[in-house]
Amino acid sequence: MTASKNLILIFTRNPELGKCKTRLAKTIGDENALTIYKILLQHTANVVEQLTYDKAVYYSVKVRDSDLWNNTIYQKYQQQGSDLGYRMQSAFNNSFKAGYEKVLIVGSDLYDLKPQHIQKAFDALDSHDITIGPAEDGGYYLLGMKTMHPDIFENKNWGTETVREDTLNDLKNQSIFLLEELNDIDLYEDLKKHDQLLNRINL
Repeated sequence: MTASKNLILIFTRNPELGKCKTRLAKTIGDENALTIYKILLQHTANVVEQLTYDKAVYYSVKVRDSDLWNNTIYQKYQQQGSDLGYRMQSAFNNSFKAGYEKVLIVGSDLYDLKPQHIQKAFDALDSHDITIGPAEDGGYYLLGMKTMHPDIFENKNWGTETVREDTLNDLKNQSIFLLEELNDIDLYEDLKKHDQLLNRINL
């Protein structure tokens, strides 16, 4: 039995040295990249915990009991699937099977993310089939829906600049609400836009 009819999904990599923010690490080093990723994860938790919806964290490698994702707030699962698309599809399928009516996935590397972005995404699903939060790199930082649309998760070059365009092409017959564009922090050029983050690392 679900406490809310709406669910926020968060996909996260386990924050381990040398295994997260690898593109960023090429410029600032593994330790600094890990520091930045932990800050971004904490920011994501701070944002979603301001909202009353149910919340679930999907771990890339192993589910952790004692970490920043409080067991009393978050459902915890292991990601399942051979690529990002299949892993997201599996998470959405699980959520709809559990009885949720609106399901939304949000990235964990957005320093500009605010509670109102997520709230607006859920509200938009009252009158639209899909909500998408476009990312500056051509992907998306948020995806929300009320029913499964398998095409979204198939035949995509994940991590490339064509993902959002290809996704929108697959959804030509659906009504889509686009949120404001935000910037994932994947590269040093992204990091340089945030003095608060630069001040937390040793270069």
